[in-house]
Amino acid sequence: MMEEWYIWFKALHVMSVIAWMAALLYLPRLYVYHCAAEAGSKQSEDFKVMERKLLRGIMNPSMIAAWIFGGLMLWIGFNSGFLTMADGWLHLKLLCVIAMTVMHHLYSRWRKDFEIDRNQRSAKFYRMWNEAPAVLMIVIVIMVIVKPF
Repeated sequence: MMEEWYIWFKALHVMSVIAWMAALLYLPRLYVYHCAAEAGSKQSEDFKVMERKLLRGIMNPSMIAAWIFGGLMLWIGFNSGFLTMADGWLHLKLLCVIAMTVMHHLYSRWRKDFEIDRNQRSAKFYRMWNEAPAVLMIVIVIMVIVKPF
């Protein structure tokens, strides 16, 4: 019975991941631009609103949805026998998802620094972190589609 739901959970998982990835790629780019804005300026205050809305309105809900639907897919997959603990690709994929989640929380913490006008990091720092989700995404997609091991 639950196997019939698998494809629906997969579709919802993919939609959630797309939204989560978009936010993970965009938020540090906002930080790059925010670094150039003078603390307390209208531009800085506008960035604070954009960052807060992106985090709370898109990034947090999409991460939670990705974990819920991914977890349901794992549960069905293990119970139906088409996923096993011997699937090495799955271990690396899940490790990358955990890394993305840690990154998500780092981005959230850094937003709080901007919120109180206490950012000490450079635009270059945020440019580097802007690339990290893309690298994880590449590994995840290869693991899920190619299943190399």
